[in-house]
Amino acid sequence: MPPTDASTDAGTNSASRAGSSTEDTLDLRLTDELIALFGDDTPAAAPGPAAGGLLDAPADWGPVPTEAGPFQLVPVRIERDLPLISRWMNDPAVAAFWELAGPEDVTAAHLRPQLDGDGRSAPCLGVLAGVPMSYWEIYRADLDPLARHYPARPHDTGVHLLVGGVADRGRGLGTTLLRAVADLVLDHRPACARVVAEPDIRNAPSVSAFLGAGFRFSAELDLPDKRAALMVRDRALRNLL
Repeated sequence: MPPTDASTDAGTNSASRAGSSTEDTLDLRLTDELIALFGDDTPAAAPGPAAGGLLDAPADWGPVPTEAGPFQLVPVRIERDLPLISRWMNDPAVAAFWELAGPEDVTAAHLRPQLDGDGRSAPCLGVLAGVPMSYWEIYRADLDPLARHYPARPHDTGVHLLVGGVADRGRGLGTTLLRAVADLVLDHRPACARVVAEPDIRNAPSVSAFLGAGFRFSAELDLPDKRAALMVRDRALRNLL
């Protein structure tokens, strides 16, 4: 059953979720374009987030003004943020799509492969007006299992989102923050031409939030555990949508 607010399902709970497994990655069938992009190294050998790495250092992207207040992506630190994120994951509306309800160890097991990996996925808190109120994953969609299900391009960047507090849902914050984060990606990742997401097709409020944030509906995707709406925000159209 879809949650009542669009922002609780912004491209989550699929085999393409960036942090679900360090083994389930696109390191086998590289295109000629990707081989040229990375030279003789595979994506796993690229520099990590401390050097900018595969995502151009999301820690350095903010804050930015929004109509709801200043917003910033702050990289997750497990020792500081695990209790809060785990509490959000145990909200029934969130758990229906993220499937990470349970003790803190469940959430930790989702976060650690991203934090200990090669930097292809960056878990972040969304801090609005000084208050942590959302959880984000910014990830390289072209290096993710999602790329097996759509015609990915080098440097496609994906977003997953949940809004944690019930009081922050249902008032358009999802749309506002999705636009802000997509703009951050496009501003700070010059090689990225598209921001993508894959919310559950049944979650009409989530799809609507993406449309309101300047994404377009591109296709329906049959992912291993859901039918998803492929949402795309194109750099070339960012000033038109």
